[in-house]
Amino acid sequence: MTKYKALALAAGAGFTVFWSCGFIGARWGTEYTSAFDLLAWRFLVAGAIAAVVLAVRRPRISRRDLVTQVWMAVLTQFVYLGLIFTGIDHGITAGVTALIGSLQPLVIATVAGPLLGETVSRRQWIGLFLGLAGVGLVVADDLSAGHVQPLLFLIPVAGLLGLVAGTCLDRLRKPATSSLDALAVQSLASAVLFTALAAATNELTVPREPAFYGAVFWLVLFATGGGWGLYLVNLKLSGATRISSLLYLVPPTTMLFAFLLFGETIGVLAVLGMLICAIAVILIRGREQVRCGDGGTPVAGPARTTGLARVHRGAASSEQPDRAAATTRRRNSAYVLRDPRPAVRCAGQPAPDE
Repeated sequence: MTKYKALALAAGAGFTVFWSCGFIGARWGTEYTSAFDLLAWRFLVAGAIAAVVLAVRRPRISRRDLVTQVWMAVLTQFVYLGLIFTGIDHGITAGVTALIGSLQPLVIATVAGPLLGETVSRRQWIGLFLGLAGVGLVVADDLSAGHVQPLLFLIPVAGLLGLVAGTCLDRLRKPATSSLDALAVQSLASAVLFTALAAATNELTVPREPAFYGAVFWLVLFATGGGWGLYLVNLKLSGATRISSLLYLVPPTTMLFAFLLFGETIGVLAVLGMLICAIAVILIRGREQVRCGDGGTPVAGPARTTGLARVHRGAASSEQPDRAAATTRRRNSAYVLRDPRPAVRCAGQPAPDE
């Protein structure tokens, strides 16, 4: 299990860094053109790369999974990125936008239990609210300096709901598409959507500044390939609540990058907020159960019903009588049910006694 925990840790850390790169690339690119033009160019380049990847790999994607990936592109990229950038264009600062985005873990946790079947413990709830407080400290200065009409804040909030809806859609439908193929399909769909949007609003241009195209490739390589790619990987390795909790680390990480690249200062409150966010993520992701590669439930996890063991089979699970449960329970009240059959474990995963 150490191998899988290390993989989940690396995927989470990489996601935080690369997702933060998207905000840096957005600031860089919008110095030369509009947000829609930047998004169109970003996904035109990403879509071209995606087309080559799909042509080489020729994956077999079912119609159901294809529809799922297109809707994921609409919700988590077109709606989320489009509305977040629109809010910034209307004067909402990046700090306030980051704070609104940090509400996603709370929204995810609220629906994770009844909708996704993911239990949120008391410790995780404490971490969720603690992370929100940490982010509030990080962007406290931006909150007090805004002169935007209150209704405009509904724009990034709507974008946040798009990301939440896309996350829940993936966890509900559990597509069998690999992370690479899913990212490629979503990039192609987003290229069509953002190019059509930029053309319809007369914002599609051909900027002459070479630095603009540097920002585009920055966004394609780090934000799309790294950020969105690892978002999909983390959805398979962890639950929606745990992957969403990493968004608490994005605002402070972005501030650190902005300090290194643009010379923006970091105040005492921001440093304190970063530490609180780190503690919150530790609370939320502590004792994490790493999921199998296809995103199903943990292997041989104990079911709540006495005498039943939950067995992983792909993206679904089945309950079978465990004859040893009664004997084990008599021996030790703090028992754990196990399924000794190697066929139900993930490929390469060691047996419980190994």
